[in-house]
Amino acid sequence: MKNNRQEIDVLCVGEVLIDFIGHQSEVLINETRDYHRYLGGSPTNVAMNVARLGLKTNLVATVGNDGFGEYILRRLTKAGVITENVKKIEDKPTSVIFVSRTQATPEFIPFRSADFFITEDQITKETLLNTKIYHTTCFALTQEPAQSTILQKAEEAFNLGCKLSIDVNYAKKMWKSKEEALKIIKAYCKYNPLVKVSVDDMLRLFGETLPDEEIFNFFHSLGVDVICLTMGSKGVKLSQKGEETIWLPAIKVTHIMDATGAGDAFWSGFLYAYVKEKSIKKCLEIALQLAALKLQNVGRLPDQINILSKLL
Repeated sequence: MKNNRQEIDVLCVGEVLIDFIGHQSEVLINETRDYHRYLGGSPTNVAMNVARLGLKTNLVATVGNDGFGEYILRRLTKAGVITENVKKIEDKPTSVIFVSRTQATPEFIPFRSADFFITEDQITKETLLNTKIYHTTCFALTQEPAQSTILQKAEEAFNLGCKLSIDVNYAKKMWKSKEEALKIIKAYCKYNPLVKVSVDDMLRLFGETLPDEEIFNFFHSLGVDVICLTMGSKGVKLSQKGEETIWLPAIKVTHIMDATGAGDAFWSGFLYAYVKEKSIKKCLEIALQLAALKLQNVGRLPDQINILSKLL
Protein backbone atom coordinates (compact mmCIF):
# COMPACT_ATOMS: atom_id res chain seq x y z
CA MET A 1 0.00 0.00 0.00
CA LYS A 2 1.48 3.37 -1.00
CA ASN A 3 1.78 6.15 1.54
CA ASN A 4 -0.63 8.80 0.25
CA ARG A 5 0.88 11.54 2.41
CA GLN A 6 4.18 11.42 0.49
CA GLU A 7 2.84 10.27 -2.85
CA ILE A 8 4.72 11.41 -5.97
CA ASP A 9 2.61 11.53 -9.11
CA VAL A 10 5.52 11.63 -11.56
CA LEU A 11 9.18 10.91 -10.80
CA CYS A 12 11.26 12.31 -13.68
CA VAL A 13 14.75 10.85 -13.99
CA GLY A 14 17.32 12.26 -16.40
CA GLU A 15 18.91 15.36 -17.84
CA VAL A 16 18.58 18.89 -16.55
CA LEU A 17 20.50 21.51 -18.51
CA ILE A 18 20.53 24.98 -19.95
CA ASP A 19 19.09 25.42 -23.45
CA PHE A 20 20.51 28.32 -25.39
CA ILE A 21 17.85 28.79 -28.09
CA GLY A 22 18.71 30.93 -31.09
CA HIS A 23 17.10 34.34 -31.25
CA GLN A 24 16.98 34.33 -35.07
CA SER A 25 14.13 32.21 -36.40
CA GLU A 26 14.42 29.53 -39.10
CA VAL A 27 18.19 29.62 -39.45
CA LEU A 28 20.77 26.95 -38.68
CA ILE A 29 23.21 27.30 -35.81
CA ASN A 30 25.96 28.42 -38.18
CA GLU A 31 23.84 31.47 -39.06
CA THR A 32 22.53 32.20 -35.53
CA ARG A 33 24.00 35.38 -34.06
CA ASP A 34 22.73 35.30 -30.48
CA TYR A 35 20.90 33.06 -28.03
CA HIS A 36 18.52 33.34 -25.10
CA ARG A 37 18.85 31.15 -22.00
CA TYR A 38 16.11 28.68 -21.01
CA LEU A 39 15.84 25.87 -18.50
CA GLY A 40 15.88 22.63 -20.50
CA GLY A 41 16.15 18.88 -20.58
CA SER A 42 13.22 16.70 -21.56
CA PRO A 43 12.55 15.12 -18.11
CA THR A 44 12.94 18.59 -16.57
CA ASN A 45 10.39 20.09 -18.94
CA VAL A 46 7.94 17.31 -18.08
CA ALA A 47 8.53 17.79 -14.33
CA MET A 48 7.97 21.55 -14.61
CA ASN A 49 4.85 21.25 -16.77
CA VAL A 50 3.24 18.54 -14.66
CA ALA A 51 3.95 20.46 -11.44
CA ARG A 52 2.23 23.51 -12.91
CA LEU A 53 -0.76 21.32 -13.71
CA GLY A 54 -1.05 20.64 -9.97
CA LEU A 55 0.56 17.22 -9.67
CA LYS A 56 3.36 16.34 -7.28
CA THR A 57 6.58 15.89 -9.25
CA ASN A 58 10.06 14.93 -8.17
CA LEU A 59 13.13 15.41 -10.40
CA VAL A 60 16.18 13.16 -10.15
CA ALA A 61 19.06 14.94 -11.90
CA THR A 62 22.57 16.34 -11.48
CA VAL A 63 23.96 19.85 -11.94
CA GLY A 64 27.34 21.47 -11.45
CA ASN A 65 28.04 23.59 -8.39
CA ASP A 66 27.99 26.75 -10.48
CA GLY A 67 25.82 29.68 -11.52
CA PHE A 68 23.78 27.62 -13.99
CA GLY A 69 23.18 24.97 -11.33
CA GLU A 70 21.93 27.64 -8.92
CA TYR A 71 19.68 29.09 -11.61
CA ILE A 72 18.21 25.63 -12.34
CA LEU A 73 17.46 24.86 -8.69
CA ARG A 74 15.84 28.26 -8.21
CA ARG A 75 13.59 27.78 -11.24
CA LEU A 76 12.60 24.25 -10.26
CA THR A 77 11.73 25.30 -6.72
CA LYS A 78 9.65 28.23 -7.99
CA ALA A 79 7.68 25.85 -10.22
CA GLY A 80 6.93 23.54 -7.29
CA VAL A 81 9.14 20.64 -8.39
CA ILE A 82 10.64 18.61 -5.51
CA THR A 83 14.44 19.04 -5.79
CA GLU A 84 15.72 16.89 -2.91
CA ASN A 85 17.05 14.38 -5.48
CA VAL A 86 18.82 16.98 -7.65
CA LYS A 87 22.51 16.58 -6.82
CA LYS A 88 25.24 19.25 -7.11
CA ILE A 89 28.71 18.03 -8.03
CA GLU A 90 31.94 19.98 -7.73
CA ASP A 91 34.13 18.72 -10.58
CA LYS A 92 31.71 18.92 -13.53
CA PRO A 93 29.96 22.01 -14.94
CA THR A 94 26.22 22.12 -15.59
CA SER A 95 25.41 20.77 -19.07
CA VAL A 96 24.37 23.20 -21.82
CA ILE A 97 22.91 22.73 -25.30
CA PHE A 98 22.74 25.21 -28.16
CA VAL A 99 19.50 24.89 -30.16
CA SER A 100 18.29 26.46 -33.39
CA ARG A 101 14.91 28.19 -33.28
CA THR A 102 12.58 26.59 -35.78
CA GLN A 103 9.05 25.41 -36.48
CA ALA A 104 10.43 21.96 -37.34
CA THR A 105 12.72 19.62 -35.40
CA PRO A 106 15.58 21.87 -34.21
CA GLU A 107 19.30 21.42 -34.79
CA PHE A 108 21.29 21.14 -31.55
CA ILE A 109 24.87 20.98 -30.30
CA PRO A 110 25.27 19.48 -26.80
CA PHE A 111 27.99 20.26 -24.28
CA ARG A 112 27.26 17.60 -21.66
CA SER A 113 29.05 17.22 -18.36
CA ALA A 114 27.20 17.01 -15.03
CA ASP A 115 23.78 15.85 -16.29
CA PHE A 116 24.56 12.14 -16.70
CA PHE A 117 26.24 11.70 -13.28
CA ILE A 118 23.05 10.26 -11.80
CA THR A 119 23.79 7.60 -9.18
CA GLU A 120 21.76 4.97 -7.36
CA ASP A 121 21.78 6.81 -4.03
CA GLN A 122 19.61 9.55 -5.60
CA ILE A 123 16.60 7.19 -5.89
CA THR A 124 15.65 5.40 -2.69
CA LYS A 125 13.25 2.50 -2.31
CA GLU A 126 11.03 4.76 -0.20
CA THR A 127 10.80 7.24 -3.10
CA LEU A 128 9.81 4.47 -5.52
CA LEU A 129 7.27 3.03 -3.07
CA ASN A 130 5.46 6.36 -3.18
CA THR A 131 5.71 6.96 -6.94
CA LYS A 132 2.89 6.50 -9.45
CA ILE A 133 4.84 7.07 -12.69
CA TYR A 134 8.60 6.63 -13.24
CA HIS A 135 9.55 8.63 -16.34
CA THR A 136 12.78 8.97 -18.30
CA THR A 137 14.10 9.59 -21.81
CA CYS A 138 16.29 7.92 -24.41
CA PHE A 139 18.64 10.93 -24.11
CA ALA A 140 19.10 10.27 -20.37
CA LEU A 141 20.08 6.65 -21.08
CA THR A 142 23.00 7.49 -23.38
CA GLN A 143 25.78 7.80 -20.77
CA GLU A 144 27.05 6.10 -17.64
CA PRO A 145 26.46 6.14 -14.71
CA ALA A 146 22.95 7.44 -15.52
CA GLN A 147 22.26 4.54 -17.88
CA SER A 148 22.86 1.78 -15.30
CA THR A 149 21.15 3.76 -12.55
CA ILE A 150 17.99 4.42 -14.58
CA LEU A 151 17.69 0.80 -15.79
CA GLN A 152 18.28 -0.70 -12.35
CA LYS A 153 15.81 1.65 -10.69
CA ALA A 154 13.29 1.07 -13.50
CA GLU A 155 13.29 -2.63 -12.68
CA GLU A 156 12.92 -1.85 -8.98
CA ALA A 157 10.11 0.62 -9.69
CA PHE A 158 8.30 -1.92 -11.87
CA ASN A 159 8.55 -4.59 -9.17
CA LEU A 160 7.18 -2.13 -6.61
CA GLY A 161 4.12 -1.39 -8.75
CA CYS A 162 5.06 1.87 -10.49
CA LYS A 163 3.89 2.57 -14.03
CA LEU A 164 6.90 3.34 -16.21
CA SER A 165 7.15 5.90 -19.01
CA ILE A 166 9.77 6.81 -21.63
CA ASP A 167 10.19 9.36 -24.38
CA VAL A 168 12.24 7.52 -27.03
CA ASN A 169 13.85 10.76 -28.25
CA TYR A 170 16.65 9.02 -30.11
CA ALA A 171 19.45 11.15 -31.56
CA LYS A 172 22.30 9.36 -33.34
CA LYS A 173 25.01 11.77 -32.18
CA MET A 174 24.30 10.94 -28.51
CA TRP A 175 25.00 7.19 -28.83
CA LYS A 176 28.12 5.11 -29.47
CA SER A 177 26.11 3.04 -31.94
CA LYS A 178 22.54 2.35 -33.03
CA GLU A 179 22.94 -1.23 -31.78
CA GLU A 180 23.66 -0.01 -28.27
CA ALA A 181 20.66 2.31 -28.38
CA LEU A 182 18.35 -0.52 -29.46
CA LYS A 183 19.72 -2.79 -26.74
CA ILE A 184 19.06 -0.18 -24.03
CA ILE A 185 15.60 0.73 -25.40
CA LYS A 186 14.67 -2.97 -25.40
CA ALA A 187 15.97 -3.38 -21.83
CA TYR A 188 13.72 -0.54 -20.61
CA CYS A 189 10.70 -1.68 -22.63
CA LYS A 190 10.68 -5.02 -20.79
CA TYR A 191 8.87 -3.18 -18.00
CA ASN A 192 5.90 -2.20 -20.19
CA PRO A 193 6.30 1.59 -20.06
CA LEU A 194 3.99 4.11 -21.65
CA VAL A 195 6.02 4.90 -24.79
CA LYS A 196 6.16 8.21 -26.65
CA VAL A 197 7.92 8.34 -30.01
CA SER A 198 7.90 10.82 -32.88
CA VAL A 199 8.15 10.17 -36.62
CA ASP A 200 11.52 12.00 -36.57
CA ASP A 201 12.79 9.79 -33.73
CA MET A 202 11.81 6.65 -35.63
CA LEU A 203 13.36 7.82 -38.90
CA ARG A 204 16.65 8.39 -37.07
CA LEU A 205 16.43 5.09 -35.18
CA PHE A 206 15.52 2.82 -38.10
CA GLY A 207 17.18 4.80 -40.89
CA GLU A 208 14.04 4.72 -43.03
CA THR A 209 10.41 5.76 -42.91
CA LEU A 210 8.55 2.73 -41.58
CA PRO A 211 4.75 2.28 -41.78
CA ASP A 212 3.09 3.24 -38.50
CA GLU A 213 1.98 -0.35 -37.91
CA GLU A 214 5.57 -1.60 -38.13
CA ILE A 215 6.62 0.93 -35.48
CA PHE A 216 3.76 -0.13 -33.23
CA ASN A 217 4.46 -3.83 -33.77
CA PHE A 218 8.14 -3.32 -32.93
CA PHE A 219 7.32 -1.89 -29.51
CA HIS A 220 4.45 -4.30 -28.86
CA SER A 221 6.88 -7.17 -29.53
CA LEU A 222 9.11 -5.81 -26.75
CA GLY A 223 6.25 -6.05 -24.25
CA VAL A 224 4.81 -2.52 -24.50
CA ASP A 225 1.02 -2.12 -24.31
CA VAL A 226 0.67 1.61 -25.15
CA ILE A 227 2.65 3.44 -27.85
CA CYS A 228 2.01 7.05 -28.78
CA LEU A 229 3.38 8.23 -32.16
CA THR A 230 3.46 12.00 -32.62
CA MET A 231 3.42 13.18 -36.23
CA GLY A 232 3.80 16.97 -35.98
CA SER A 233 1.16 18.80 -38.00
CA LYS A 234 -0.43 15.44 -38.92
CA GLY A 235 -1.47 14.81 -35.35
CA VAL A 236 -0.97 11.70 -33.25
CA LYS A 237 -1.62 7.98 -33.42
CA LEU A 238 -1.89 5.69 -30.42
CA SER A 239 -1.72 1.91 -30.47
CA GLN A 240 -2.99 0.00 -27.48
CA LYS A 241 -2.50 -3.76 -27.49
CA GLY A 242 -5.75 -5.50 -28.45
CA GLU A 243 -7.51 -2.23 -29.37
CA GLU A 244 -8.08 -0.27 -32.56
CA THR A 245 -5.49 2.41 -33.35
CA ILE A 246 -6.63 5.91 -32.40
CA TRP A 247 -5.76 8.89 -34.61
CA LEU A 248 -6.38 12.51 -33.63
CA PRO A 249 -5.50 15.59 -35.73
CA ALA A 250 -3.15 18.26 -34.42
CA ILE A 251 -4.67 21.49 -33.15
CA LYS A 252 -4.03 24.15 -35.79
CA VAL A 253 -1.55 26.81 -34.69
CA THR A 254 -1.47 29.81 -37.03
CA HIS A 255 1.88 31.18 -35.89
CA ILE A 256 4.42 28.69 -34.53
CA MET A 257 7.02 30.49 -32.41
CA ASP A 258 9.29 27.55 -31.49
CA ALA A 259 9.03 23.74 -31.69
CA THR A 260 11.60 23.05 -28.94
CA GLY A 261 9.86 21.24 -26.08
CA ALA A 262 6.59 20.63 -27.93
CA GLY A 263 6.98 16.88 -27.48
CA ASP A 264 7.66 17.36 -23.77
CA ALA A 265 4.54 19.52 -23.43
CA PHE A 266 2.53 16.86 -25.26
CA TRP A 267 3.75 14.08 -22.97
CA SER A 268 3.25 16.22 -19.86
CA GLY A 269 -0.41 16.56 -20.80
CA PHE A 270 -0.68 12.85 -21.47
CA LEU A 271 0.87 11.84 -18.14
CA TYR A 272 -1.22 14.41 -16.26
CA ALA A 273 -4.42 12.97 -17.72
CA TYR A 274 -3.20 9.39 -17.16
CA VAL A 275 -2.59 10.08 -13.46
CA LYS A 276 -6.07 11.62 -13.32
CA GLU A 277 -7.38 8.30 -14.73
CA LYS A 278 -8.85 9.83 -17.87
CA SER A 279 -9.62 7.67 -20.90
CA ILE A 280 -6.77 7.11 -23.37
CA LYS A 281 -8.52 9.31 -25.92
CA LYS A 282 -8.91 12.10 -23.35
CA CYS A 283 -5.21 11.75 -22.49
CA LEU A 284 -4.42 12.41 -26.15
CA GLU A 285 -6.78 15.39 -26.37
CA ILE A 286 -5.19 17.08 -23.34
CA ALA A 287 -1.72 16.26 -24.68
CA LEU A 288 -2.50 17.92 -28.02
CA GLN A 289 -3.83 21.03 -26.27
CA LEU A 290 -0.64 21.42 -24.26
CA ALA A 291 1.56 20.90 -27.34
CA ALA A 292 -0.38 23.58 -29.24
CA LEU A 293 0.05 25.99 -26.34
CA LYS A 294 3.80 25.34 -26.27
CA LEU A 295 4.20 25.93 -30.04
CA GLN A 296 2.95 29.48 -29.52
CA ASN A 297 5.81 30.29 -27.10
CA VAL A 298 9.62 30.27 -27.28
CA GLY A 299 11.33 27.96 -24.79
CA ARG A 300 9.13 26.05 -22.37
CA LEU A 301 5.60 27.00 -21.38
CA PRO A 302 5.83 30.53 -19.91
CA ASP A 303 5.28 31.18 -16.22
CA GLN A 304 2.54 33.76 -16.72
CA ILE A 305 0.19 31.28 -18.38
CA ASN A 306 -2.14 29.32 -16.13
CA ILE A 307 -1.90 26.17 -18.24
CA LEU A 308 -4.54 24.28 -16.28
CA SER A 309 -7.12 26.91 -17.16
CA LYS A 310 -6.31 26.41 -20.85
CA LEU A 311 -7.31 22.74 -20.79
CA LEU A 312 -10.85 21.51 -21.36
